[in-house]
Amino acid sequence: MGIKAFIVKRIIYSGMLVLFVLTLNFIIFALMPGDPTVAFAATGKLTDDQIKQVIQMYGLTQDLGTRYVRYVANMLTFQLGYSFFSQKPVQQDMMIRLPNTLLLVGLSSIFSIILGVILGVFAASRRGSPFDTSSVFISVMTFAFPSFWMGMISLLIFHYWLGWFPGAGSMPREWGITPPNPLELIVGRMTYLALPLMVLTLFQYGGYLLLTRACMLETLTEDYIVTARAKGVKERNVLFKHALKNASLPLITSAALSFGFLLTGAIITEQVFTYPGMGAWLWQAITQADYPVLQTVFYIIALCVIAANFIADLLYGVIDPRIRYG
Repeated sequence: MGIKAFIVKRIIYSGMLVLFVLTLNFIIFALMPGDPTVAFAATGKLTDDQIKQVIQMYGLTQDLGTRYVRYVANMLTFQLGYSFFSQKPVQQDMMIRLPNTLLLVGLSSIFSIILGVILGVFAASRRGSPFDTSSVFISVMTFAFPSFWMGMISLLIFHYWLGWFPGAGSMPREWGITPPNPLELIVGRMTYLALPLMVLTLFQYGGYLLLTRACMLETLTEDYIVTARAKGVKERNVLFKHALKNASLPLITSAALSFGFLLTGAIITEQVFTYPGMGAWLWQAITQADYPVLQTVFYIIALCVIAANFIADLLYGVIDPRIRYG
């Protein structure tokens, strides 16, 4: 089977998987106990007549079959509906928070992958050395520490004691009145981003270091590595051009899943730093039983994971020519 046939086959499978995800997503919230309209009544912001109008607007009085067809059609055309809580289009609420999450989680994923892979390669090449032992110990320690604990410790040291970084938000409040120039925008955003970015990077890089080290230890014993070293190939080229390339397939899968779950945000970290991203929004939707928001977020996450796995499958053949599409 050629690459074109493989892509067509995977597209068909992905489409079937998306339909399954949509069906499961609908069933979960249709069977959810409780009445989501209770949240409206509890706020005291809506009268009984207004609540009835909201129920009618969301189609909650329709039968399940009609609601399912309407739901699938709306999701496939990205008509994501209105939030129960804010009464605004879900797309509008999402686009306010999406850039913050892409910046925070995207950068932390990139930094953690680069840091973990590089340190993992050198740790494997120096197996049993003090560098290897200390790298594994520190990575396991940071990976095991709860992210909320690391967040609070970083706030205590760098915000309350040293006063180097702000402790909450994603930008200065005065920016809502006076827009900054480009340089002030970059410096200001990075200042507010520094602490949560550091915490997420430290929390994630250990997994990539341990995975890289394990894959490299197996690859470094292969005959072609011994041959390359016997030919006088530089050690750096042996490690990164020969060994890492052939050990990178599990890393590609791990990185693909990491980016697939990018839009979930970092729920705990965003809560600790009061960072207005997708994670904090998702937690707010859970506590408020905001079903349209939850359905949208779960659907977008599923699309990202499916797309990430599809891209990873294509990269396998690029990285390793021995893999055949079939």
